[in-house]
Amino acid sequence: MKPEQVAEAVPTIALQTWITANVASAQGPVTVSHLSGGSSNLTFRIRDDANDWVLRRPPAGAFLATANDMGREYRVQTGLRDTDVPVPQTIAMCEDESVIGVPFYLMDFVDGIVYSDTDQVAQLNHAQALGATDQLIDVLARLHAVDFEAAGLGQLGKPAGFLERQVNRWCTQWEKSKQRELPDIDEVAKRLKRSIPANTDVSIVHGDYSFNNTMWSRSDPTRMVAVLDWEMSTLGDPLTDLGMVSVYWGDAGEIMWRNRSPQPHRLNPGFPAGDHLLARYEASSGRSISNIDVYRVLAVFKLSIITEGALARIKATRPDEDTTRTENTIAELAALALTLASNSSVTTLRGS
Repeated sequence: MKPEQVAEAVPTIALQTWITANVASAQGPVTVSHLSGGSSNLTFRIRDDANDWVLRRPPAGAFLATANDMGREYRVQTGLRDTDVPVPQTIAMCEDESVIGVPFYLMDFVDGIVYSDTDQVAQLNHAQALGATDQLIDVLARLHAVDFEAAGLGQLGKPAGFLERQVNRWCTQWEKSKQRELPDIDEVAKRLKRSIPANTDVSIVHGDYSFNNTMWSRSDPTRMVAVLDWEMSTLGDPLTDLGMVSVYWGDAGEIMWRNRSPQPHRLNPGFPAGDHLLARYEASSGRSISNIDVYRVLAVFKLSIITEGALARIKATRPDEDTTRTENTIAELAALALTLASNSSVTTLRGS
């Protein structure tokens, strides 16, 4: 991001005035710099003479009530601060859009490593790679064990009927986004609708849990120091998180990252296969994952439809662009979802 874009996104004088009035520890003038990453929201490093913070705000232009809800991120991280789930310390929330044009919040800057490229994970030996994987899953299990009522997060979502709403939501999104017929998607949708478990657990759900959204200690590469990017968090079925992280670790991730730089964990043989993640979660959480295939199929189904939405936007805004590769990716994901369903131990997922 260019300096003038940073200045437009976070007007320094307005921010300085607000910080002085609302943050007791503020000392001296602030500086603003852009931080890469941050998923769908923008992230900036804010420093003064005594503090090092991160500011999170929605992107410019129209933003979504769910994916760009700063209040949600702030509430969740504040609620988790006294739990054993590592999160940055929240500092202050601003809902007054007259300050910088959008809602934003401040949290402490956490110094660490995000395992987002091959150089960062290549340095891990076998024991460290396995240890980091286990920590990734153990922290997820700890998140799912948090007493959300005690954490003040009982109003974070509507857990009743969560999984059914997820299936219906993505079926509806497919009808809105699809650029052609894909029989595999239709078949998977039919099987998912009849396979929703009657009884499911309720927990805080991160919604986008992966190595990309976690930060790790520089001195101990197996110790997670922060879970980041809480914009999709809600109350719902915890196995949706496990389903997504496991398929993204496995075949679905390989399909989506093909023809780009490979997923970092694929080039270090110390990282285990996806089955290890499932077994580790079951042991760490004490939760049965006998129906995990439903969640894995749903995760790949969801990734197919998200990618179809991206295809629709490309065709609408860049009609001359060759979209063959994206179309093939979607078809492969849809086929993978159907294969997972057909090979499942869950009877209702198999066959027509």
